[in-house]
Amino acid sequence: MKPKLYTLLKYAAIVLWSAFVVAPFLWAATTSFKTSAGVTGGPTYLPWLQYQPSLDGWRHLFGATGGIDIVGPYLDSAIVTLSASAISIVLGTLAAYGLSRFSYRAGFVRNGDLVFFFISQRIMPPIVLAIPFFLMLQFLQLLDTKLGLILVYIALLLPIAVWVMIDFFNNVPRAIDEMAMLDGCTPLGAFFRVVLPNSLPGIIVATLFCIIFGWNDFFFAFTLTFTDTQLLPVAVVALNSSVTPWWSLSASALVSVAPLVAIAFWVEGFLSRGTLAGAVR
Repeated sequence: MKPKLYTLLKYAAIVLWSAFVVAPFLWAATTSFKTSAGVTGGPTYLPWLQYQPSLDGWRHLFGATGGIDIVGPYLDSAIVTLSASAISIVLGTLAAYGLSRFSYRAGFVRNGDLVFFFISQRIMPPIVLAIPFFLMLQFLQLLDTKLGLILVYIALLLPIAVWVMIDFFNNVPRAIDEMAMLDGCTPLGAFFRVVLPNSLPGIIVATLFCIIFGWNDFFFAFTLTFTDTQLLPVAVVALNSSVTPWWSLSASALVSVAPLVAIAFWVEGFLSRGTLAGAVR
C-alpha cells in the first residue's frame, strides 16, 4: 500500500507542478488572440466558445495597426546574444581548463581567488556597471551598435562560462589528460582531443546559460542603445502605452520565449554526465 501511495503522491506532485509551469503559457496563448473587449470581459479560455479570436495582437508585432516591427529587434537580439555567447564559451572554456589543471601564484593570489574574481563579476548590481560601460562605448564610438553590446555581453557572460566549465573540468579525471600526453599529446592537444569532447555536456549547459542571460537582458540593451540598434526586450517594452495592450504583450512573450524553449528541448539529451563512462583505462 505504501508504494502505491508514494507513486500516487509523486504523480500528483508532477501534475500540479506541470500545471503551475504550463498555465502562464496557456494564459498568454489565449490572451494573444483576444481583443480589448475579450481581455476586459473577464477570464475566458476557449476560443469561439467563450470569446471571438482575433489576430490583431499578432499583427501589431509586425507593424500593422500602428504597432512595431519586431523582426529587426529579433534579429539584433539573435546576432548579439549568439555572438557574445560563442565568444564567451570559447574564452571561458580555455580559462576554466587552465584554472582546473594548473596552479597559479601571484603574491597572495591563488587559483581560488581567480575563480572567485570571475564569480564576483555577477555579484555587482548592473547599475554599478552602467556608467563605466556607457563611457567606454562612447570613447570607442560603439554606443548604439551591435558590436558595442557584444563586447558588454561578453564581459557579463564570461564569468558564467568560467563558473560552469570549471566545475565540469574538475570532475573530468586527470588520468585522461595523463594518458593522452603519454600517447604523445601536448597539454593543449590533450585538451582539444580528449578533455573537450568528454566535457560536451558542460559546454552545452554553459552555452544554454549564456544564451538565456544574454537573450533576457533588458537593462544594458536599454541604456546602451537608442535608435540604430534595438534588442527584443526593449522592443517588447515599447509596446506598452497608456492602455496596456495585453494581447500584443502576450503574443510578444510567446515569440520571445519560443527560441529558449526550443533550445532547451534540443539540448536536453546532452545534459548528462555519463559521457565519461569507460573513458579511463
